[in-house]
Amino acid sequence: MKKIVVLSGAGMSADSGINTFRDSGGLWEGHDIMEVASPQGFRRNPTLVLDFYNKRRQQLFEVVPNAGHRVLAALEAHFTMHIVTQNVDDLHERAGSTRVLHLHGELLKARSTGPQQTVYPWKRDIGPGDRCADGYPLRPDIVWFGEAVPLLETAADLVMQADILLVVGTSLQVYPAAGLLGYKKHGVPIYLIDPNPSLSAGDMDNLTILAERAATGLPILANQLVDTWRGSDSPNP
Repeated sequence: MKKIVVLSGAGMSADSGINTFRDSGGLWEGHDIMEVASPQGFRRNPTLVLDFYNKRRQQLFEVVPNAGHRVLAALEAHFTMHIVTQNVDDLHERAGSTRVLHLHGELLKARSTGPQQTVYPWKRDIGPGDRCADGYPLRPDIVWFGEAVPLLETAADLVMQADILLVVGTSLQVYPAAGLLGYKKHGVPIYLIDPNPSLSAGDMDNLTILAERAATGLPILANQLVDTWRGSDSPNP
């Protein structure tokens, strides 16, 4: 089977009603980004940070995967699918995708602040009194600004193995998607789904652009992928 690697970002979840974008003032749901998404912010006001992510976690139980999520899961019948997502929700998994790598962590996990950084499945609120087995406070299992992205090397390895790349919900000019593209094999086709693409097809070799939102563009593209690539032994039709 051909291997498709999907780089998904905020636009993927936005079609399910999750607002993951910062506004033009640099705020995130009314908060300065460094207040709620940095180690320094957590040290200054852990209650604020925990409350911020508790609300986002609660929102997950009110939304469902959209058509784009479901189509990516269905493509596993025709391709070896790997999803590398910047999103911290579980919508890809709930839609049925079985190989999902979360670059920026997961809302449904909590992590110890102790030296072992033990990670726990977590569906309820994280409170200031919650502790790991060794007695250290818990924090959201989210990669904050200023922290290393531990799975970035794994993601790069996946891109190196890809026969086809899909970029959806994020721009080819925004990192980490832009940086990961540098690891692809020569000649690998790239499909960009973006309602407002900042590039044109001629700006990059083997780039095809579908100016649609994730929930509408992925069903269209899926049929093209199956018709074009299924059973093909080379990355060129």
